[in-house]
Amino acid sequence: MESYNASNIQVLDGLEHVRKRPGMYIGSTGSEGLHHLIYEITDNSIDEALAGYCTQIDITINEDNSIEVQDNGRGIPTDIHKDLGISALEIVFTKLNAGGKFDKKSYKVSGGLHGVGASVVNALSAKCIVTSYHDGKEYAQTYNYGVPEGPVKEVGPSDKRGTKVYFKPDDKIFVETVIDFNKLSHRYRELAFLNKGLKITLHDKRTTAITNEEKSVEFLFDGGIVSFVEFLNKAKKPIHKAIYMSTDKEDLSLEIAIEYCEDYRENVFTFVNNINTIEGGTHLAGFRSALTKTINNFMVKLKLQRKDLEKLDGEDVKEGLTAVISLKIANPQFEGQTKTKLGNSDVKWIVDNIVSENLNNFFEEHPDIAKIIIQKAIIAYDARNAARKAKESIRRKNALNTMGLPGKLADCSEKNPENCEIYIVEGDSAGGSAKMGRDRKFQAILPLWGKMLNVEKTRIDKVVDNEKLQPVIAAIGANVGEDFDVSKIRYGKIIIMADADVDGSHIRTLLLTFFFRYMKPLVKNGNVYIAMPPLYKIEYTPKDKHKKEALYVYSDEEKESMLKERGINMETDTGVTIQRYKGLGEMNPDQLWETTMNPETRNIIKINLEDEYLADEMFSILMGSDVESRRDFIEKNSKYVSNLDI
Repeated sequence: MESYNASNIQVLDGLEHVRKRPGMYIGSTGSEGLHHLIYEITDNSIDEALAGYCTQIDITINEDNSIEVQDNGRGIPTDIHKDLGISALEIVFTKLNAGGKFDKKSYKVSGGLHGVGASVVNALSAKCIVTSYHDGKEYAQTYNYGVPEGPVKEVGPSDKRGTKVYFKPDDKIFVETVIDFNKLSHRYRELAFLNKGLKITLHDKRTTAITNEEKSVEFLFDGGIVSFVEFLNKAKKPIHKAIYMSTDKEDLSLEIAIEYCEDYRENVFTFVNNINTIEGGTHLAGFRSALTKTINNFMVKLKLQRKDLEKLDGEDVKEGLTAVISLKIANPQFEGQTKTKLGNSDVKWIVDNIVSENLNNFFEEHPDIAKIIIQKAIIAYDARNAARKAKESIRRKNALNTMGLPGKLADCSEKNPENCEIYIVEGDSAGGSAKMGRDRKFQAILPLWGKMLNVEKTRIDKVVDNEKLQPVIAAIGANVGEDFDVSKIRYGKIIIMADADVDGSHIRTLLLTFFFRYMKPLVKNGNVYIAMPPLYKIEYTPKDKHKKEALYVYSDEEKESMLKERGINMETDTGVTIQRYKGLGEMNPDQLWETTMNPETRNIIKINLEDEYLADEMFSILMGSDVESRRDFIEKNSKYVSNLDI
């Protein structure tokens, strides 16, 4: 046995520990962790804006995927810390748990990692250069892998103010080093909405082969969260102008904007200190309680109550509702490490009281708007009752439980959902080939026929009663709509397999619309995929062989590239055949397995929900009732369409 004593105990300096265990601080060394570094630096600039000192933040992605963030805040102090004997700037970037966000004097509220963010970014960067414009002078310090090259230097006088941070994430630590412009754009647009009057620019110096142009976006919203709500509803039809309410107290600031649309879904986004609390929490509970209570009170006051309708509940009043709730609080208590659910118990009744008072006053002054909202909620109540009856009818037929799975479903023998996948296949003939070609142990096949319901234009009662959607709901096994429970899904992968043509694209879009609107956790959880069947089969005999080979390609561009790569000349070479598949049904089971279903050789696309706002807008434009918006979108984007577009 090897000896185990004090010499085996390692004591790591703070930043050494960060480099040794980066996941403890930023979650992962993949794409999420990489972008987290950028958010940590910009969060410091946002905190300056919250404190009232910063009005502009500029973020630049350089050609080598390094990042530069500059703001016009107060700049990081550079005087010598009395206890540590080094510059405050160096402390911020080299010491964990150091910063100006603990005493609540420099910053009333803040996000970020509270004294960890800047030092963690520095520790995980190959190079970091910090410049501070503070007290009429410019100061700078350079770090390599978290270690200072020297002390903070005074560069000279300057009339600027603020902080500039350049850093290059360490490719020895990160498995992904390519910055996603769209991911950053989504976050900074969100932050600009939440911080009225703050200008955020994002510039990408990387060029692409398609455009050969740099990209830039600028976000500045003087309307704040009212502009946010209007942005969320721009492809929908609001039934009234946005209602705005706000309260600013010593230790709490609350802003809420709400707007109802001619729509059937709820879009409520909640934030605490600019952090998107995607799981809600006590602020959301207080808002919903107040909204339901106030609408019920005015239903009685405006004499809209019916004999069969004693009161509306939360499900009824949220149909068609778009709302943004932005809470800024000195000491937020989040549940878990992800900061996605607020736990402060006192916030619920505070928000409830504020919303009740403000909404009551608004309805008193605008009874016409109150009546429109209440009438919409009553219609939702009637639809919900109809949906409940439809669900009960379906349950009586055993269509929503595992004892009564759809007749056309060819299930797999594996029972662990993590190891199972279901192919939702367009057409009976393709479904037949898929059933014969599949691996019966872990692959299930559900054939669909005909075009299904466009759920964007209908309510839940029509969805659960639709004969094309009932088999999908039953096969997945986790219910639908508000009752959907992603933990109960029967398959870890739900793979949409449709023809590589216009009709196939329509089927995919209809299914994706259904999943996004009525099984959204399925999409958020990464369970939805798109199969990629080949477009062409090329058969030819290589010059040095006597047996024909088959090549499968997925686009016209790939076909031309493959012919060139293999030296195939269609005009002079004999025995070359190119078959364009018109549909999945043209493939025999072996071909379908080899090209589209075999996990070792297939191509499938995972559907990720990175920008929920834009996804919501896109489904509204493409599948909604606003023909003009759809026409505009098609005219602007038709030039980008290729065979690979879904």
